[in-house]
Amino acid sequence: MSPSFLLAALPPPDLTGRVRAFRASHALRDAADTPHVTVKARSGLTGDLHWVPAARAVVAATAPLTLTVGGPTVFGNGSALFLRVESADLVRLHVALLDALRPARRFGYEGPHLTPHLSVALARRGLDLPALLPAAQAAFADLADHPLTFTAQAVTLMRKPGPGAPYQPAGDWLLGTDGPPGLD
Repeated sequence: MSPSFLLAALPPPDLTGRVRAFRASHALRDAADTPHVTVKARSGLTGDLHWVPAARAVVAATAPLTLTVGGPTVFGNGSALFLRVESADLVRLHVALLDALRPARRFGYEGPHLTPHLSVALARRGLDLPALLPAAQAAFADLADHPLTFTAQAVTLMRKPGPGAPYQPAGDWLLGTDGPPGLD
């Protein structure tokens, strides 16, 4: 089986530590092992990596992203327990990547209606996400009351070697490195 890829914005180290600590305290192990906010899901990001130059060009032409992380909730379909993320910048980059890459198939949640989020736990057999929600609400109550705003300076290429393995960072692509030329 070939690896799968996604593009993500990584949260600040202190928030990453808090999410990892929560996950460890509840024995959560899944593909969301590295806390991240997905910018572009795996559709069209094939193992042959032919899409990398186009994706890197879009990232380089995009200014750093402002993201605001709020309190936890569970998707209505029960697929994930997550921290809410607001970021018009991230959605614009997501749509620009879709336009540039034109994946043959894309997920129903991709497009301008994307819901940015930071997954805390993914649904799996034997895990009751609604029952876990109160613990997450207690652990991240400060974010519900006072959301955390940060600026992502890079998009991280995340690689998952195969089924059952977690996504791990494979490299950072700096945002805004291909800005408008200076005046001569």
